[in-house]
Amino acid sequence: PTTTGFLHLGGLRTALYNYIFAKKHQGTFILRVEDTDQTRVVPGAAEGIEDMLDWAGIPPDESPRRGGSFGPYQQSHRLDLYRRASEVLLERGAAYRCFCSPQRLELLKKEALRSQQTPRYDNRCRHLTPTEVAEKLLQGHDWVIRFRLEKGVEPFQDLVYGWNKHEVADVEGDPVILKGDGFPTYHLANVVDDHYMGISHVLRGTEWLTSTSKHLLLYKAFGWDPPQFGHLPLLLNRDGSKLSKRHGDIFLERFARDGYLPDTLLDIITNCGSGFAEKQMGRTLEELISQFEIGRITTHSALLDLESLPEFNRIHLTRHIENEGLRQKLIRELRLLVEHVYGDQQVDQDILDNEYMERVLLLRKGHISLLKNLVSSDYSYLWVRPSVSREQLQTISAEADEIGKLVLGLMARQAAAFTMEELNKDLRSLQKQTRETKYSSMMQLLRLALSGQQHGPSVAEMMVTLGPREVCGRIHRALSS
Repeated sequence: PTTTGFLHLGGLRTALYNYIFAKKHQGTFILRVEDTDQTRVVPGAAEGIEDMLDWAGIPPDESPRRGGSFGPYQQSHRLDLYRRASEVLLERGAAYRCFCSPQRLELLKKEALRSQQTPRYDNRCRHLTPTEVAEKLLQGHDWVIRFRLEKGVEPFQDLVYGWNKHEVADVEGDPVILKGDGFPTYHLANVVDDHYMGISHVLRGTEWLTSTSKHLLLYKAFGWDPPQFGHLPLLLNRDGSKLSKRHGDIFLERFARDGYLPDTLLDIITNCGSGFAEKQMGRTLEELISQFEIGRITTHSALLDLESLPEFNRIHLTRHIENEGLRQKLIRELRLLVEHVYGDQQVDQDILDNEYMERVLLLRKGHISLLKNLVSSDYSYLWVRPSVSREQLQTISAEADEIGKLVLGLMARQAAAFTMEELNKDLRSLQKQTRETKYSSMMQLLRLALSGQQHGPSVAEMMVTLGPREVCGRIHRALSS
């Protein structure tokens, strides 16, 4: 990736396909940062990209941070390698120095646009004699190095798009491969690095498909064997429009901040694309690796439906809650959320213990899409005791005191066997002991006493979650206020 910004869903998808392909074939997944355009480098972006790959659970085996046998893994630290490579091409006549000024190149561009043609360099300096080149160097003219594009490119077999070739010399001028500041362009840097790092396969965005013939000409000029290329179709919105980076809606930091699980993002960006025998929500990374087949990637654009993201997250959150180890991590995260949201209110320390938190997670499993749903106002009763008066309860039923006593008696008897099924039966039995209160009214009264709310989970679930001691305390407090 380039260091022009932070990692977004499109970049994550490219990284993920490289990762699962490497792991499927017992290979090495390499992160090599392209920062050769120094005018576009965003400070901290390289570190941010690696942070997000770590967060997503697809860490590189070799990278700027981890190092490796073929470093450095940042192209700005490999300039001497590119300089020597460009000198080899100069000596072989496969490249040449170009002395055209930025003003001349801008005039060429404007003239082409005025004539409704695609701007391209006219290869003027390709025809300079060695004597003319020496004179210009002596006069101190600025220069770049351009690669000679030759006609008659050979077809190549792309892992996704099949046989391809693009006669680049017919539509492009000779490309710059080494700039005046000593930095290479992507075309030279990626070819040189792929060779010296022993890269076997490159999976990259489809926007590079037409440049591949150009890169293969460079490999040929060096006398090197190229890696195999696979170009991944575009990732688009559900309506076929481009993913918008403008509001930061597709950057990984935003999803992490909003509480989405990494597994969810890996699942949705592969589910909307191809590479697997069938579409299936809820795949883990291990399942993605085992089921992936590069021959199954189609050339159709992948349409991403972000509206279904909460449902994907609900599935993965449920799986995390069911897993003992992952559940403990969620408990720690939930405790921090509660302290952050309700820290300035009267929170009883008992509710921050593991047993209570675990009960909340297990009972709400499948009902919540995000962990932070549990600290919304709908669930405030879990963390803060409600303020409910006896008068409020009596507006629902004149038998509020009697109902309270019946429930307190039930809690004393039921403390040992406290399941929702048994509790529902017992509450039905209690209602029959009232004179005139309907079951629905009794539930409304108990819900209000326990939560201060009119809606939410079943009363039985509330009681199981809160536990006998807390249920008794809340009923006592409501009836005595």
